[in-house]
Amino acid sequence: MVHRLQGCSFETDELLRKGFNKILVVEQGSGTIELAKAPYAISDGILYLVGKEKPVALRANTINGYLLQFEDSFWQKTPLSANNCKEVLFNRSIDSFTLQPEKKHFDHLLELFALTIQDFESPDYSNKPDVLAAYLKVIIIKMANIHYLLTKDTPSYDSKLFERFVALINEKGNYLHKVEDYTAELGVSARKLSDVCRMKGKNAKQMILQHLVNEAKRDLQFTSRSIKQIAAELHFSTPYQFSNFFKNQTGSSPNQYRDQFVKIGI
Repeated sequence: MVHRLQGCSFETDELLRKGFNKILVVEQGSGTIELAKAPYAISDGILYLVGKEKPVALRANTINGYLLQFEDSFWQKTPLSANNCKEVLFNRSIDSFTLQPEKKHFDHLLELFALTIQDFESPDYSNKPDVLAAYLKVIIIKMANIHYLLTKDTPSYDSKLFERFVALINEKGNYLHKVEDYTAELGVSARKLSDVCRMKGKNAKQMILQHLVNEAKRDLQFTSRSIKQIAAELHFSTPYQFSNFFKNQTGSSPNQYRDQFVKIGI
């Protein structure tokens, strides 16, 4: 699903689809985008990437650009070259991701988005879904290449260590809750891991906690699992410990968080 944004003003979030990965391309714009409850100023020539689990809200005065949204089923149909980009661009343990390419690369992406929406808005034909998926694959691979160009000057070891840390959170984050657990797995000191994360604008401990919060929110919103079951799945010793953790991180108890979605019929 792709939308062309022309002088678009977001008073509500009616265009944003829950459970979809999102790519917002801003040619020109002003206002804010709220990713995982943190506000970012909207700037020209930037791509904002948001994984399906992340809360997002647009509070834009005007935006010219594109909004592309797609489900996770896309990754199951992609070649390895595109699927590998998921970890880099849409990882659940990272709150949000922005790209600010050089103008020539940004303009090339705009051309790809223009072709995509041209096909998206055309009358249906037999192979239309395959064509749209092909455009999306190219866009994803191009964005990953841009990310590589922007980070190639970063020391290789530090970049790979950060990527291994992120992958490890995804793999074992439900039951590894301490920074020391990860440094033991990675074979580095806590200071080294903290320094590498800081270079990426992240906090190692907060990334671990954010993973737990994201997993808990997903279960509370989209499943009927009890608080006891969620606590056990996330390896908290008691439901009480889990509830305290969740409230400290979000300001709401697990039941209060779940109730807000029940009341609005989600």
